[in-house]
Amino acid sequence: MAKTVRRTVAQALVKFLNNQYVEFDGKEVPMFEGIFGIFGHGNVVGIGQALEEDPGHLIMRMGRNEQGMAHAAIGFAKQKRRKQMYACTSSVGPGAANMVTAAGTATANCIPVLFLPGDTYADRQPDPVLQQMEQPSSLTVTTNDAFRPVCKYWDRVTRPEILMTACINAMRVLTDPAETGAVCIALPQDVEGEAWDYPEYFFKKRVHHIERTKPSDRAIEEAAKLLAGKKRPLMIFGGGVKYSEAEETFRKFAEKYGIPFGETQAGKGTIPWDHPLNMGGLGETGGLAANTLAKEADLVIGVGTRYTDFTTSSKWIYQNPEVEFLNINISRFHAYKMDGLQVVGDAGAALSLLDAALGKTGYHVSDAYAADIQKAKSDYAAEVDRLFHLEYTGDDFVPEVNDDFDFKKAAKEFLKVTGGAMPQTRVLGVLDACMDEDAIVVGASGSLPGDLQRAWCPKSKGSYHVEYGFSCMGYEVNAALGVKIAEPEREVYALVGDAAYMMLHSELPVSIAEHKKINVILFDNMTNGCINNLQIGHGQGSYGTEIRFRNEKTGQLDGGYVPVDFAMNAASYGCKSYTVHNAEELKAAIADAKKQKVSTLIDCKVLPKTMVHGYGDWWRVGVAEVSKSEKIQKVYKDLMKLNYDAARKY
Repeated sequence: MAKTVRRTVAQALVKFLNNQYVEFDGKEVPMFEGIFGIFGHGNVVGIGQALEEDPGHLIMRMGRNEQGMAHAAIGFAKQKRRKQMYACTSSVGPGAANMVTAAGTATANCIPVLFLPGDTYADRQPDPVLQQMEQPSSLTVTTNDAFRPVCKYWDRVTRPEILMTACINAMRVLTDPAETGAVCIALPQDVEGEAWDYPEYFFKKRVHHIERTKPSDRAIEEAAKLLAGKKRPLMIFGGGVKYSEAEETFRKFAEKYGIPFGETQAGKGTIPWDHPLNMGGLGETGGLAANTLAKEADLVIGVGTRYTDFTTSSKWIYQNPEVEFLNINISRFHAYKMDGLQVVGDAGAALSLLDAALGKTGYHVSDAYAADIQKAKSDYAAEVDRLFHLEYTGDDFVPEVNDDFDFKKAAKEFLKVTGGAMPQTRVLGVLDACMDEDAIVVGASGSLPGDLQRAWCPKSKGSYHVEYGFSCMGYEVNAALGVKIAEPEREVYALVGDAAYMMLHSELPVSIAEHKKINVILFDNMTNGCINNLQIGHGQGSYGTEIRFRNEKTGQLDGGYVPVDFAMNAASYGCKSYTVHNAEELKAAIADAKKQKVSTLIDCKVLPKTMVHGYGDWWRVGVAEVSKSEKIQKVYKDLMKLNYDAARKY
């Protein structure tokens, strides 16, 4: 009979997590570095007691907002390329509900995070308890059921012995590169403290091996045959390449056959931007080079990409009538997208096998295509240089996004209110020139991810960290803390808009408490800029997207701009902060921020409409079919034609 150890559910869980390890390519690391937590009545005397009494190697980090701390956990796991992670624990009710958004962020981006929310009483005797959400139709439903649609695995431990199968299945999903994402194990607060005689083998060291799964010989043979017959192939460097740590295999493959590649948000920054075959961002937020080549590509080789609508420009950007798709992906689900030829397997293993098969054919792109690639790269570099050096020149200045917005009036008002008039692209240019080459930029929402994918120039591996699977406002500052924990020797810069900062920056004070310095570059244009561009570009006016006072005369939000002193806000937490109005002030602030030991915030006053414009892209959004506006009527008509063209192709 197996030997047993008597532990509470919470104590057993903490001991189990301490003994999980991940092995990849011969390197073994502890699976969990620690636990982010905010304690309440639903977990403080359960998991809280277990961590206080015997945490093992787990580091407990106290969050300030449940969503914020979970975003920090995502940032950590993403920066660690999914080989290490944090768990997140909260109390029942609103604490648990706060983490649901973060769980969606993790799952949409295929990032492993273990959520451990407290739950209502399994025995139901004190019901309804504080923060309990009662559902008369089923007393089994609690707030934690909201995790089900946003998690890759969900369980509830209603008896102590259930913990064992729940934990094993959680590890199965967290370490599966094809299925990973958020995992939720709900813990009823009475069961957390209940004891059981757990078998000793439950606590043994477990090593979870992440294998380089090989695709079938048939798939490789068909892929080589398809590629060998194409004249203008274009590869996509997706997040799966990064997580597979296959960037060198990808680079050598591209170089050997002369095939250019575009980058997704998840893949960007793994191969330096100046590589001659790196065409930069691709799709709706793509840059000049990749989008130019995409329109004439006769084969798209998607490696480790989910083919989101931003990568495909709503399935529109690949205009060649002969275009086909070759999909290399560890996930069979993603490999089937775009009706492509499926090569299901690890990115590194698949590319190595495809190289061996293709090499026998003597394949290489033509000199004519190579010349087109070189020109696209040259034009791209020149365009980035132009953007980075734009300066506001007064009434004769034409913004990059030149729509029906009354830019001249807004610019004068903005300058009067803030004293600043920097183009957003100029701020990026200064950052590019002044940041250390190994510094990491973190982004997620608003216009900045588009600007970064189109124009940012990563110079070192792992220096680009943008969450765009969920595009979750409020990820930026909080994830930057997780990134800093993952790579403490590198400077980390969160690039965030004013609206996203106000939505959530809860872990900024945690960075102070944890002595984990991050730098926040805040772009204040007093506008939800990307959505303002979207609505005006689709025939509407500027409605509900500028941050303005309510006008007592009109009753609308069309009064003056609402000024906010973001530097003062950050200073109240203990950060070193700056407000800058021009490029010279920004350069000085960056130089001084590098000398600081505490987190910093640089409040940059940037003009609206000065983000990067699109490059031959299209994004399908729902437009009113019936409207009094002739502009909207025309937009709808044009959209339907573009959508029809895209739909006919796939």
